[in-house]
Amino acid sequence: MSRRQISGLRILFTGASQGIGRALALRAAEQGAVVLAAARSRGLLNDLAREAASLGFKIHTVCADVTSQKDRDAMAAAARRLLGGLDVLVNNAGIGATGHYVDASQERLRKIMEVNFFGMTETTRTLLSLLKRGNHPAIVNISSIAGKRGIPARSEYSASKFAVQGFSEALRAELAKDGVDVLVVSPGLTQTNFSRNMLEQKALLQMDHLRGMTAEEVADATLRALSKGKAETTLTAKGKLLVFLSRFLPGVIDRIAAHKIRSLFRGERSVRKFSANHPVLAKS
Repeated sequence: MSRRQISGLRILFTGASQGIGRALALRAAEQGAVVLAAARSRGLLNDLAREAASLGFKIHTVCADVTSQKDRDAMAAAARRLLGGLDVLVNNAGIGATGHYVDASQERLRKIMEVNFFGMTETTRTLLSLLKRGNHPAIVNISSIAGKRGIPARSEYSASKFAVQGFSEALRAELAKDGVDVLVVSPGLTQTNFSRNMLEQKALLQMDHLRGMTAEEVADATLRALSKGKAETTLTAKGKLLVFLSRFLPGVIDRIAAHKIRSLFRGERSVRKFSANHPVLAKS
């Protein structure tokens, strides 16, 4: 893994109109990077460009959806036209949902995988030829603690982030011969609008009150990892503890998670048990 200065790097950020992506674009531009911000919302991208200008630096923008090949090609064209090439791709675009898998539709799972995994892998494919010609090139995939340990009621999101992790590890080895680094950053719960932009929120156990790091803190940690060439970065003390316990004491985490789910559904389980033992009374 190469060490690199952020200043002067040509960096494309996906999902850059809000949250972590927006903070990354601003922080990188502030540190002297040549930034191309990609997102679906033209209005939010314009707001980002105006804020950057008010702070004394420039951010280029391209309106693009990572699930569209036409838009992925537009990102590559914008990188060539506006940046003269590409040194770093930061795959940040993502979407989530909460609620138990058994209650979810096929469409929900496919949408999450389409954005979080296929959008990320195909954006990487589209921009790889540019990256191979870049200076100290790198791909940074923004994953999640949920990609290290599956989280109940967030099964589809967890699955998508596990896929990101596996893809990144394999690609890291494949691209070593080309001098392209592949980094993974796994934030914990972050103070962003991510939960408000979810496809659905049906989890009985809410976690928004646990959101600790700010988007700016995640952005700073990501850019530090990029400058140091750190392959894997897990954020927050709780996140690191969860990953550690999941690796060395997985059974303990399994029991804790199962106990929590049972307690949340205690009332429903009591009703089912009563119905099984008193079928006539349950129907009356």
